[in-house]
Amino acid sequence: RNVVSWNAMMGVYTQHGQAREALRVFHLMQLEGVMPDKPTFISFLSACSCPASLAEGKQMHARVVASGFDSDAVVGTAIVNMYVKCGSLDNARNAFDTMPNRDVVSWSAIIGAYALYGQGKEALELFQQMQREGVVPNKITFS
Repeated sequence: RNVVSWNAMMGVYTQHGQAREALRVFHLMQLEGVMPDKPTFISFLSACSCPASLAEGKQMHARVVASGFDSDAVVGTAIVNMYVKCGSLDNARNAFDTMPNRDVVSWSAIIGAYALYGQGKEALELFQQMQREGVVPNKITFS
């Protein structure tokens, strides 16, 4: 088994709402000494989708940073989304603020998070900051 097969297993469990199984697969992958890659991190972070998985999500965030994958906008956005799903808007914002590379998707994720939590003023301020930084909004940003 290689990282691709492990990622496929994690992805299937995550897509079918079986986050615990996805996390179990990740831990088995580690026991076999297989190094995670970008899709591994994204799958794992997607599986952490409720307050009960916040601690594991935080651990994975630290591992992402240690591995250098935090410079990837897709992985960074997955971290932001994980914190939002786990109910930790402050951690989501901190992750967003420390992202070295942000794109329209990451901006839309954090703006949407503030809107979701009923903080329209902050969402609007972020939208204006996004425009000041030259990022062009897309359909998702407005939804």
